[in-house]
Amino acid sequence: MEYGDFCALKVLIVLGLLHSSIVECRVVPETPTAAGPCKFAAIFNFGDSNSDTGGLSAAFGEIGSPAGETFFGHPAGRYCDGRLKIDFIAESFGLPFLSAYLDSVGTNFSHGANFATAGSTIRPQNTTLRQSGFSPVSLLDQFVEFSDFYHRAPALRKGIYTELLPTAEAFTEALYTFDIGQNDLTAGYFSRMSTDQVKDFVPDLILNLSNIIRYIYARGGRYFWIHNTGPVGCLPYVMDTQLITAGQVDHIGCADPFNEVAKYFNSKLKEAVSQLRDELPLAALTYVDVNSVMYDLYEHATKYGFQHPLKACCGHGGKFNYNQHHGCGSPLGQSCKEPSKAINWDGVHYTEAGNKWVFDKIVNGSYSDPPIPLHMACHRNP
Repeated sequence: MEYGDFCALKVLIVLGLLHSSIVECRVVPETPTAAGPCKFAAIFNFGDSNSDTGGLSAAFGEIGSPAGETFFGHPAGRYCDGRLKIDFIAESFGLPFLSAYLDSVGTNFSHGANFATAGSTIRPQNTTLRQSGFSPVSLLDQFVEFSDFYHRAPALRKGIYTELLPTAEAFTEALYTFDIGQNDLTAGYFSRMSTDQVKDFVPDLILNLSNIIRYIYARGGRYFWIHNTGPVGCLPYVMDTQLITAGQVDHIGCADPFNEVAKYFNSKLKEAVSQLRDELPLAALTYVDVNSVMYDLYEHATKYGFQHPLKACCGHGGKFNYNQHHGCGSPLGQSCKEPSKAINWDGVHYTEAGNKWVFDKIVNGSYSDPPIPLHMACHRNP
């Protein structure tokens, strides 16, 4: 049995889904056909540290300073000096920032929930967080959390919970966002796989991600905003820790073999999203090419007002200001003086400035397939 088939079977068994893989569909209105802007009642996010607003921090200990310094003034569960792309997405709809599903303190899920955790992968990793740095909460686990929340929230929405939990209708009127896949690729590299070996399991990753979208559709989810993965070969923690020859470095200093695998992942993801459009007749699925935007930012950083594009703002020493033994927040790993001019925050993640720049580029639909802006993502446009 293929790994993707196993995951699908596991979900069917754990959740007691019978008769078919697409079950428990709510009776929902068809996708809007009018050209007006969308009014999403909630956002449900799935992903890794690029969109984690406090999940891993709640489960394994709070991220220390100087994280959060730019916007929040203190650590806020984000591996960043401030806001993430998912924060800007929520703000653009006038919604509060998403509470992490795993966080029990001060949370409000009436406008959605964030199931992302830093270090998450599409496929479960056969290791622990402390051994590898990858989260035990895979995308499948995030879906199981969502499914439990989906079943329990409407029934519990009484008394004081009326203002803290979403309505049943919110699940069909919500935007479902995805930003995951980067860690699956880098997990392969850190386990000493070659780029060809990593490419070999990409189709299985895409199958598993597609299945999760199918399962959410089965619960009434209709509107999907799906980010592809960025140019991992431009990240300091990849360039500093992996064996890279001079001939593998491109004209801006990034490691081309790793970026090519990311592009392969993205091509397969785009094909899968297109297939899902044919398969899920009421779904509006938008594929967002974050990779091209990020690479453009690296390539023309000075033009866009940034400095030292391949160096971490918060770190210590070396060509990339990154040292895996002295990370951001350690006695030696301190923040740079101007995070607003840095693209990379800690060697792995982007600064608030970098996230905001990318968001401003993708929000109008210029990098989307179909080419529709974020505020029109409720419209099916094959």
